[in-house]
Amino acid sequence: MDRFHFPEWTNRLPALILGLLTFGAGYVVVVGVYGTTPRTINVGYSPKQPIEFSHKLHAGTLKMDCRYCHTTVDKAAFAAVPPTKTCLNCHSAANPDGSVSTSAIHVKSEKMLPLHRAQASGEGIEWIKVHDLPDFVYFNHSAHVNRGVGCVSCHGRIDKMDQVYQAEELSMSWCLDCHRNPEPHLRRDEFITVLDYVPEPGEGAAVMAEKGIYSSTNCSTCHR
Repeated sequence: MDRFHFPEWTNRLPALILGLLTFGAGYVVVVGVYGTTPRTINVGYSPKQPIEFSHKLHAGTLKMDCRYCHTTVDKAAFAAVPPTKTCLNCHSAANPDGSVSTSAIHVKSEKMLPLHRAQASGEGIEWIKVHDLPDFVYFNHSAHVNRGVGCVSCHGRIDKMDQVYQAEELSMSWCLDCHRNPEPHLRRDEFITVLDYVPEPGEGAAVMAEKGIYSSTNCSTCHR
């Protein structure tokens, strides 16, 4: 009786299996490392921006309202990054006739050179996004802002940050905690952008009743 012989190609199976296992292990490590870097989810992520913009100075010392720069935060799903012309309202290098306005601030500062180059070229400033949710998550800024959620609940004390960093973990469980019990995070509309405001006792419950807000953990709210 003839003995069975495995086909010659089966000799390559061990090497192929080992290669697949090695690739799989490497993939898990890469995804795990990238998925836990500050750029992805970690609290404290603070990229250096093209221009050293201090929120501590503008929002803190000068008391500028968040909506002066982030104009769509209460109107759209996204919070707009200010265009160059918004910055030029205060930091214009020159008037159309070539003269420097007496109201222009720090027009000769080297830190403003990227701004002035953008003005001259007509190109925008490439700001680096700090709070970046996964693509499979739907988040609407206006839906939260118009229902009484203050900026500080998600972004922290921006008015104390020279360089903005991610103050909260922005994880699924973190979001769910608020959706289960939104009352502590709610305030009256006039205090939405007041970062140092502390809601009065019962204020959150009153806002919930006034705006018809209720706790919800329906998956379709964020995963559409």
